[in-house]
Amino acid sequence: MKNSQILEVKTFNLADNQVSRWHSFTSQDEINQATLKRILQAADEAIAKHGSFLIVLAGGSTPKSVYQMLAKEHADWANWHVYHNDDRCLPVDHVERNSKMARDAWLNHVAIPQNQIHDIPAELGNIEGAKAYAKRLAGVRTFDLVLLGLGEDGHTASLFPNQAVDNSADAVPVFNSPKPPSDRVTISQARLNNTHGVLFLVTGAGKQEAVNHWLNGSAIPATLIAPACGVDVYSFGVKLG
Repeated sequence: MKNSQILEVKTFNLADNQVSRWHSFTSQDEINQATLKRILQAADEAIAKHGSFLIVLAGGSTPKSVYQMLAKEHADWANWHVYHNDDRCLPVDHVERNSKMARDAWLNHVAIPQNQIHDIPAELGNIEGAKAYAKRLAGVRTFDLVLLGLGEDGHTASLFPNQAVDNSADAVPVFNSPKPPSDRVTISQARLNNTHGVLFLVTGAGKQEAVNHWLNGSAIPATLIAPACGVDVYSFGVKLG
């Protein structure tokens, strides 16, 4: 792996009591390399401490590039457990399913046991899919690393602006998503916060307005993710003020 070059690191105390550490990178390749390194390091530390590594995946183009890189790495795959922060209520083999993207880019190419890859059964519909995934998460220990993205409207996972926060279960149904499809399943805010690490991947000028709101202290959905460990934001192509 290459060494990544960080332009700057800034720490902010923001809305919803979130502490965020912003790491600015010089290129898309730099952020990809840094993310790869962070994931592998977190895996080694978790396996040494707990005997397993619990990672929650995000969808999107930057995570996909990182997953393709992970497919070429040698790791202690037998002790990895993979979850998803959200997924769309579409057929299993639909191109827009986060689970299909992760499997095609990475998971089908490494030796993680199939019973340790926990796709959201969103094809069951948002209500039944959420019930099933909440049951899957029951008794699962604190996550080791949660990967998240940032939408242009400030959403993360499938936690959207102007929608009530549902923490009734570890996984909850989403109705009337402003981005199609309208029905989704997401891990709840409270369960996403039950983690030893959070890494947001924020790239592209299209995210600038959401970043501005975030850094100005506005309570956007991304600021709901406020674990005791704080969050790290790896950014490229946006200005931090």
